[in-house]
Amino acid sequence: MASLLPVPPHLPANAALFLDFDGSLVPIAPTPDSIAVPAGLVPLLRDLQALLGGALAIISGREIAVIDAFLQPLQLPCAGAHGAQRRDAAGHQCDDAPGDISAVIDACEQLAQAHPALYVEPKQSGVALHYRRDPSLEDLCLRSLQAMLAHRPQWTLLRGKQVLEMLPVGASKGRAIQAFMQEPPFSGRTPFFLGDDISDESGFAAVLAERGVAIKVGADVSCASHRLDGVEAVYHWLQAACTQQRMLSALRRPAEVQP
Repeated sequence: MASLLPVPPHLPANAALFLDFDGSLVPIAPTPDSIAVPAGLVPLLRDLQALLGGALAIISGREIAVIDAFLQPLQLPCAGAHGAQRRDAAGHQCDDAPGDISAVIDACEQLAQAHPALYVEPKQSGVALHYRRDPSLEDLCLRSLQAMLAHRPQWTLLRGKQVLEMLPVGASKGRAIQAFMQEPPFSGRTPFFLGDDISDESGFAAVLAERGVAIKVGADVSCASHRLDGVEAVYHWLQAACTQQRMLSALRRPAEVQP
């Protein structure tokens, strides 16, 4: 049962930390551009990345450029658009866009003109159709996108919290985490992943396959091994992890030679 999942353990010194963005680091807002980044989040992520030897990455449905804008001046290793984009720790970025879907984006925008409660989020590697402001539009959005996908076999449909998204076949947060775990500074470490949505389940599965820690944010059913109640609980857990990592770092320093 969802309520029986334990709180996550302390973050060990050899952890590789993967973090979802919306619903995990920042509260979900009515539209993607109306979120508020909590004060102190950017310096907290900066400090944790340094304490973990660089082994911290954002794993998000948003595009990498959007994450960078919200977290500036940080440019963290990042998987964007549910893994269709990935920037490694060296700053090299690759993007997967197996065809032009501008016609799909146009059709989604026409749908939003007819139903102003809808919000269209175009991306280089797909498009997201948000119906949070009117959940009764879910069936209409689903039927519309399924019809658009009928003749586009290189694309697939991903469901999230009051959002439907088209993305390239094979893209997933789980595959992005697997790719990071093959590279320094993540390789050889114990992966931790925090996420709140259906799209994060593939990330949880990838982390559990590596005997890591999968942390579900919120009360929904999940394959995750641990749970935090919400964004505020995530923030407190990350603060505690930062404090602990500083203590571990201090213990690892050689004792100063007394004169």
